[in-house]
Amino acid sequence: MDDEMFMHRALLEAKKAYLKGEVPVGAIIVADGQVVARAHNRKEELHDPTAHAEMLAIREAASRLGSWRLLGTTMYVTLEPCAMCAGALVLARVERLVYGTPDPKAGAAGSVTNLVQHEALNHRMEVTGGVLQKECSALLQQFFADLRDS
Repeated sequence: MDDEMFMHRALLEAKKAYLKGEVPVGAIIVADGQVVARAHNRKEELHDPTAHAEMLAIREAASRLGSWRLLGTTMYVTLEPCAMCAGALVLARVERLVYGTPDPKAGAAGSVTNLVQHEALNHRMEVTGGVLQKECSALLQQFFADLRDS
């Protein structure tokens, strides 16, 4: 699997969020080398605090695969997941998480806490962080700089 190639696809989703005025986070889910779900943050658009890219991608993948158990899948996301999204990844039994940039304020895959590998939970996943970190971080920084300037 080419982590950078799939992270580029997640970045395309993040750019869609950016253009909508949403925090630019994008996520895709891959099964057997194929993208089965893609999403970007839509909290503002949907007026839904749970409409994070990861949550929307999990829902789409479960629907497409016909199961809530996303066994054998990998999530690629441009920002380290928060506690809500990390918990959903564990509950969905995602096998692997690949993220772009860490989130030192809310990251739940190693930065603030590590829910995706917590020994008390019944499922743990492999984690790879820092894939295309510069690109993922730059998009977030530009978004927040634009907000400050407006």
